[in-house]
Amino acid sequence: MRINESNMETVLGVKFEEAVHLLAEHRPVSDEKSRKPAFFHDIRVGVYLYEKNYSDAIVLAGLLHDAIEWYGIGEETLRKEFGDAITDTVVACTKDDTIKDQKKKIEKIIKQCVAVGKDALIVKAADIIDSYAWYTRTKNVAELTYCDMNATALFEYMPSTFQDKIFDELRKFL
Repeated sequence: MRINESNMETVLGVKFEEAVHLLAEHRPVSDEKSRKPAFFHDIRVGVYLYEKNYSDAIVLAGLLHDAIEWYGIGEETLRKEFGDAITDTVVACTKDDTIKDQKKKIEKIIKQCVAVGKDALIVKAADIIDSYAWYTRTKNVAELTYCDMNATALFEYMPSTFQDKIFDELRKFL
């Protein structure tokens, strides 16, 4: 299908629905002891990026940013369904749970995002912003501290050439 202005929203809508369906098929079970319900967190991140008028690739990567880490969806599946750019961003946003030191784990994920590029860091910023909002509502001080660590690392490693309104919004939390 050739994409033009008149059908761009439809194409994004179809791909967004496909991504939600994929996540729903693989969603982890959340309960009242969960840090945060993953499925709704991921939808909020995708919708947030959509409402802020980011590109289709950023919106879809935001929706899928936890697909590997929390849902166990394989990188190959994501590449086949959503392409390299979106998958590269999702991979960049995936924690390495073999690293036990929390600070080193955070540094690695932020450096992965920086290596992939500004779009990956935008997705990570949206993830952190939603986490701040959730943990503020639930008064989870430990997780808010973890959000602070992520945001601090993002600003420490982000190249000065990566300018975007989302980074200004994230700075307000620190």
